[in-house]
Amino acid sequence: MTVAVILALYAVFAAVVLPRVLGQVGWADRAPRLAIAMWHAASASVVASALLAAFAVAVPASVVGHGLAGLFEACAMLLNDGATLSTTSTRVGLTVGGLLLARLAYMGGAVLFGARRERRRHADALALLGRHDVDLGAMVVDYEQRMAYCLPGRNGHAVITTGALRSLAPEQVAAVLAHEQAHLNGHHHLVLAAADTLTRAFPGVPLFARARTEIIRLVELLADDVAARRHPRIHIAAALVQLATGKVPAFALGAGGATALARVRRMLGPQTPLDRRERLAGLLAVTLLLAGPVTLAMVPGVNAFLAHHCHSLLGL
Repeated sequence: MTVAVILALYAVFAAVVLPRVLGQVGWADRAPRLAIAMWHAASASVVASALLAAFAVAVPASVVGHGLAGLFEACAMLLNDGATLSTTSTRVGLTVGGLLLARLAYMGGAVLFGARRERRRHADALALLGRHDVDLGAMVVDYEQRMAYCLPGRNGHAVITTGALRSLAPEQVAAVLAHEQAHLNGHHHLVLAAADTLTRAFPGVPLFARARTEIIRLVELLADDVAARRHPRIHIAAALVQLATGKVPAFALGAGGATALARVRRMLGPQTPLDRRERLAGLLAVTLLLAGPVTLAMVPGVNAFLAHHCHSLLGL
């Protein structure tokens, strides 16, 4: 029960405090991929702690310590009304854990299938209104507003309007389409879907809300960095200025938007990448966030396992 309390307290503490701590990390813009992993790891640690706390309440450490066979036997016993493990705490733990998992699964499905449905509708409209340009490797839509975005999914592709083509130089068009291709190759829509799922499943949790905001910004920085490997940063910056006011569909990933001007400054004044020590520290933090709750939850079971087997060995 002590471990369950610690895990529950950590989940509450991390959900409230970690947004402030991670929000002050100064290297996020220098390593957006690692920063995205950090925010996702922090969110996962909160969810895992809540689920493991419920599990720790439901299943005694002695049951876990006696091995999987004993655990399966205990689960079977729970189905029997007369089972000795069918206590109030067990029922509460299993109910809470089940509800958390069901909520996550339901909202995850709603986010993924909802976005997929909207993308299909938009793709059908593009098939009627747009044309595929082989040289650009993108769908061109006759529209005056300057926009460039990608439509992710199994048959994902980049989209650019004629207004953007008239405003951008050819090298700027190539740079911005490389940005969109980075979104597609990196499956960034799934990265955002995970953050959306937690925000919608548990509204009002500070960590999940802040993580979603930061991840939306960081995936754009990451796509900029990938595009900058093949195109001059000045071309990316110039394209972002032109596309800053473009409003893309909510289910798409666009090069412009609210973060465009801040990204222009970043492109024109690149910062020094993380050195090996800083990167290793970041990876260690991600590992601790992911492994910490699991390790803590395993302690009572491991102790019970060792105590049981050491006692058996001493009795021989």
